[in-house]
Amino acid sequence: MNPKVDAHIRKAAKWQEEIEKLRAIILDCGLTEELKWNIPCYTLRGKNVVGVQGLKEHCALAFFKGALLADPRKILVKPGENSQVGRWIKFTNVGEIVKLESILKTYIGEAIEVEEAGLKVRLKTIEEHKIPDELQNKFDALPAFKTAFRSLTPGRQRAYILYFSAARQSNTRVSRIQKYMPQILKGKGLNDDYLAQRKKR
Repeated sequence: MNPKVDAHIRKAAKWQEEIEKLRAIILDCGLTEELKWNIPCYTLRGKNVVGVQGLKEHCALAFFKGALLADPRKILVKPGENSQVGRWIKFTNVGEIVKLESILKTYIGEAIEVEEAGLKVRLKTIEEHKIPDELQNKFDALPAFKTAFRSLTPGRQRAYILYFSAARQSNTRVSRIQKYMPQILKGKGLNDDYLAQRKKR
């Protein structure tokens, strides 16, 4: 057990019992315990396998490459609509965890096998993401803007496409594109300025 995780759990306002139970199950599978991104994280030779996260309405056992698991029980869920790699199992009380203990160990065992085999999730390419009409119109009108957008890393392009597409109304999509055009032309990602501000604190 990692003392940093001990301290983290003691400070947690909710889900202490649930996190401790998940922790015991995971450690019984032979993984190394670390604290990363302020959550208990369990690794195999430095590679992330699973994490435990307490949220407002539930706590979750998070599989970093959950999309590659067979999931015969259909208990894995995407943490977000556009998640391609990670999958979670959510819990609202310790009894749910106890009931699934042997199944959780099976899933964790499979996640370890995935990591040992060096398997990777095939991510959708940028070309496979639908470009919103409003963004395509801007590309057609301003070739320099299209060039700047295509020069961004795939991850940054994807973040912008998802953010622009998430707006339900066309005028909102247009407004978002207009707002972030200067940032895109500077070669910056959607959250680059925010992350830079956090580093200064």
